[in-house]
Parts: sequence; C-alpha cells; structure tokens
Amino acid sequence: MTSEQIRQKFIDFFIKKGHKQIPSSSLSSSDPTVLLTTAGVQQLKPYLVGERNPEKDFGTRRLTSIQKCFRTSDIDKIGDRSHLTFFEMLGNFSIGDYFKEEAIEYAWEFLTKEMKIDEKRLWPTIFSGDNKTPHDDESYKIWQKFVPKDKINEFSRSENWWGPPGKTGPCGPCSEIHFDVTGKPCKLGEKCIPNCKCGRFIELWNLVFTEYLMNEKGNLSPLPSKNIDTGMGFERLTMVMQNKPSVFETDLFEPIIKEIPGDNLSADRQDIKAKRIIADHLRGAVFLAAEGVTPSNIEQGYILRRVLRKIIREERALNLPKDLLVLLVKKIIELYGNIYSEVKSKENEILAVIQNEKKKFERALAVGIRETSSVLTRGDISGEVAFHLYESYGIPLEFIEEMAKEKGVKIDRKQLKEDFKEASKKHQKISRTGAEKKFGGGAAEAGEIGKKLHTATHLLHQALRDVLGKHVRQMGSDINQERLRFDFSHPEKLSEAQKKKVEDTINEKIKEDLTVTTEEMLYEQATKSGALAFFKEKYPKIVKVYSIGDYSKEICAGPHVKHTGEIGYFKIKSEKSSSAGVRRIKATVE
Repeated sequence: MTSEQIRQKFIDFFIKKGHKQIPSSSLSSSDPTVLLTTAGVQQLKPYLVGERNPEKDFGTRRLTSIQKCFRTSDIDKIGDRSHLTFFEMLGNFSIGDYFKEEAIEYAWEFLTKEMKIDEKRLWPTIFSGDNKTPHDDESYKIWQKFVPKDKINEFSRSENWWGPPGKTGPCGPCSEIHFDVTGKPCKLGEKCIPNCKCGRFIELWNLVFTEYLMNEKGNLSPLPSKNIDTGMGFERLTMVMQNKPSVFETDLFEPIIKEIPGDNLSADRQDIKAKRIIADHLRGAVFLAAEGVTPSNIEQGYILRRVLRKIIREERALNLPKDLLVLLVKKIIELYGNIYSEVKSKENEILAVIQNEKKKFERALAVGIRETSSVLTRGDISGEVAFHLYESYGIPLEFIEEMAKEKGVKIDRKQLKEDFKEASKKHQKISRTGAEKKFGGGAAEAGEIGKKLHTATHLLHQALRDVLGKHVRQMGSDINQERLRFDFSHPEKLSEAQKKKVEDTINEKIKEDLTVTTEEMLYEQATKSGALAFFKEKYPKIVKVYSIGDYSKEICAGPHVKHTGEIGYFKIKSEKSSSAGVRRIKATVE
C-alpha cells in the first residue's frame, strides 16, 4: 500500500465516522508557549478549553486532520528505526462528543479492519494512576473487548500521560497502541513489553483522553468537556503497512535517500545514519523555509539553522557532491508539492535560503576548523572556548573531541561537556537580556525624537510585512538622536522599488495622522487579538499593546507619539545584511 493510499484511507475512514477534515496548521505555532507545532491538537486548543465553539466554526464536534509537525526533543535519536524531527501526524478529535469507548473502538477498527494489521502484533498500554490522577479503569475494561488482559500493560505519567503541549493547557491520561516489529522478546522474556528499550516495539497511535487543564503551577482542573485527541505517526504507519524495518525505507524516504551517493546496504552503519539524518533534517528545513522561516540565532530561525548545519556537517563527512542539496530539495518538493502547495510555490525561496546558509556556514566552518586546530595545538581546551567555537563557527563538541584525539591532546570529556553546558546557559541569559533591550527598542532615553523614531519602527515593521510578506519578523532595533536601526528576517536584498514602496506606505500612514492608542492585557490575550510579538522569552504576564489606527498592532514597552502626524517625513538611509537571513534598515525622520 502506498503512502498516498494510506493518507486517503485514514481521512475517508473518519469522514465515514462523521468527522470533518480540517487543514494542517502552520509549523510556526500560534501558541505563545511553544515555538513549533508538535501535534495536531495544538490548533484546537481554544476549543478544548471552551474559548471557541467547534459547531459554530466547523459545523461539528468531530474533526480529523493530517498535521505537519516538528519536534527537536528526539533530535539525537534521528537515524534509528522510527524517530524524526519533521513528520506528519494523523489525528481524530472529539470536542465534547464521544470519549474513550468510541476512540478505542475506532482505532482498533481502523488498524485491524481497514489496514488489516495482525491483531496479535498490537499491544495497548494504559495509565497506571498516581496521587494526582486515578488508574484508568475505564480503558482497561474497554481494551478487554479486543485483547487478552495480559497484553494490556500499565505505565506511569512519564509514558501514559500527554500534554500540555506548552507550559499550560489541556492534558490527560492516554492509551497507546504499540506495534510488535520483530515478534521476538529480548532476554527479559515475558517482561519484554511495550516501552522495552530493546527496540522490539514502536509506539504507533496515542489516544489521549483530554479532560484536564494544567495551570502554570502544574495543578489540574476539569475542562468544560471531556475530549479525544489522537495522534498517529504517518511515517510509522507507512513503515508497518509497507513491511519495512524502518521509516527510512518507506516510499516517503526511499526516493530521497537513493539520490545520496554510496551503498545504502553498507556495513558502515554510520554512513547509513548520516544519510538518514540528511533526509530527515532536509525535509524539515524545506517545510520551515516554505513558511518564510530563515536561519537565525533565535526561535524558529535557530532550529532551522541547527538542522541545516547538521546536514552540511554530515554532507562533508560523507564527501558528497557540492550540488547534492539542490537535487535533494527538488526531490522533496516533488514528493510533497501536490499535498502542500506552499512547498511547490516557494521552491525558489526555499533553495535560496538553504544555499545561502550553506555558503555562509561552510565559510565559517573552514575558519572554525583552523581555529580549533590552533587552540588544540596550544594544549587543553575549556568549555567556554568550546562553546565559542560552536557559537561562532558551528564546530560541534564531538568534532572538537575527535580533533583532540587526532592531535593527541588529552581532555576531560565529562568536565568539558559540563563546562560547555554552563557556557551555553550563560549565553542564554545574555540573550534574554538582549531581548529586553529589543523589547523597549532603545528609545526611552532619546526624548521627543525617540518617540517619533520608535513609533516609526512600528510603521516600518508593518510596512515591511505588507511589501515583503508575513515571514518578516523583528530581530532587533536600536534608536538614538539621529536615526533608527531596525533588523528583520528576510533572505535577500530589497530592490529599489521595494524600498520606495515601504517608504511611501509609511509616509502615507503619517499623512493620515492615525491615532496611537495603548491598552494593557494578558500576553495570551494580546497575541490572540493579533498583536505582533517576537520575543517570547521576555514578555511579562501583563503587557502593553500599542495600536496605530487599524494599521499596526504590537506588544511594546517603549515611548510613542499620540498621532502619526507628529513623526514627520520618513526616509530610509540604508538597507544591508546584518547576519545570515537578517537585513538591517537605518532610517531617519525629518
């Protein structure tokens, strides 16, 4: 069965069960507590907590989707049988409609009747209960209709509890369905059950019984309704249906991996793992770039940069052709372009983002290797220096360790890793402090001219998004008595026509003499109202939202004029690159 057939069978099955298909949401999460979409249920959070009515918006309380997801929690496991960063999640949802019995029955029917998977190879697990939440008696009884008691295994919160997807939100106990890949118990014998580390089983489908709301202190309270949220890895189901030993040998990956030179059946497992990492990370990079994410040192841009740099390091290790990434990107677009139109329509932008980052990183890497060699020649290396090499040149810690071994330099690997982590934490603290400065915009000490320039940055931000696209994100700003400086995400130089259009748009809004208003509200309420916010690690619980007429709305803490007519004439003085994927505009008002 092809992956395309599996997609269609899943959606058709749940439509027959009265569900309505909803489209995949963006990978860039709208939830302020998380950076990326990690599950199909994230876009439904307002419905689960009772803020929105699914019947009003969708005409039903039963929904189904195939959601694009991106997770970095298992990034070090990529290359094994089943872990991925980018993947698609098959899901069915009930918001105050059916609950445990129907959810379990639907899952069992789909797997055993529709997909015709051997019942003997499916093992359910349930929540064992703890001092916060009771044992899941109901699921235990329901599962006995389908499998013998001795195949129903119980696990604690770490295995059989899901959510919330951020710091707060909907959550609940879950029942997982595991697939017996090998059918052979390990040396544990009868104790070799789902979640055994031997690799005999893979988790296939997670049925989450979402009935609680977790607050910031970790306390639980009942949701307005009992809900069902299920998630099944599409790649894993495809692996099972195509009888493959790993997701990387399915028709979702095989066309990509076969384009990478070298014997895929080589006994050198490290080469095979490297190819799998390239294929997985590049899929994720393509989808992030398709949504306008560009490599940077913060938020989604940092994740994109991280996976692209890992790809390039693996590519260098395998000594692959320099133009291979272009070929692989085009293959990925060929595989997904008809399913996700944004991937096909943004092909040129995707290629530009990936090629630009590759050029910049390779230059940095060459310098970094020389610098690392020089440092090691002088003797021991500290965690602070190792982090500097990583942050500045992309040299990973394991690469430094390998070079040290080659040069015969003895290092305390355990201590080096601890010191490296400490240096990383210190860097994060500095980054947060920097975000605080960006949040205020640097205008507080600039007097009346500062108010004019700071308000102009809001107009500039919105105008850039109007002219260049919604991928534009503020990356920093600075204001003094003479000019404003505004950094923003964008992969290429602005044309003269684009700069003129930005200028004209801003001056038109100044001419309209729009009123600047402010109000205080909860951060979550502000983002839901449409206010722009790009420094998630900084904002307090209560924020100020500044609106410039109906044109601009942004969370901010800096000083502003009361009407745009006070600003004067806006003029762009320069526009150039600030860093990889980030442009910088300097402008004045007269």
